[in-house]
Amino acid sequence: MAEIHPQLKSDCIYVGRFELCHLLLMDDASYPWCILVPDREGITEIHQLTTSERAQLMEESTRLSRCLESLFRPDSLNVASLGNLVPQLHIHHLARFRQDPAWPGPVWGHAPAKSYAPEAAEAVRQQLLSCLGDSLKSS
Repeated sequence: MAEIHPQLKSDCIYVGRFELCHLLLMDDASYPWCILVPDREGITEIHQLTTSERAQLMEESTRLSRCLESLFRPDSLNVASLGNLVPQLHIHHLARFRQDPAWPGPVWGHAPAKSYAPEAAEAVRQQLLSCLGDSLKSS
């Protein structure tokens, strides 16, 4: 099992585990923002995954994207893999709204994160677990 990068551990709340990826919730209440982290040691780019792992990643990303659309009804869903600060492969899934603080620009560097209150973070975590059903295991 690959260790989740310390920066991701610091910035996120653990939600659960798909077959391939860990699911994290970014601790920023400004946006519904999840991150998938494939449980593979030393992987920094999508093309480094095997063919079957890439297919599984796409399936898990699709499930998460559908869940975020269902739960939050965003105006746009941004999905991106950026490894500039955290080299471990991780894929951001951000539900974006025309009224969100960074719209229409990128969220990175726009404003400091606003941490969730503990009960709000747990409520979002439970919504995700419920929405994703049996495809996700909590831990």
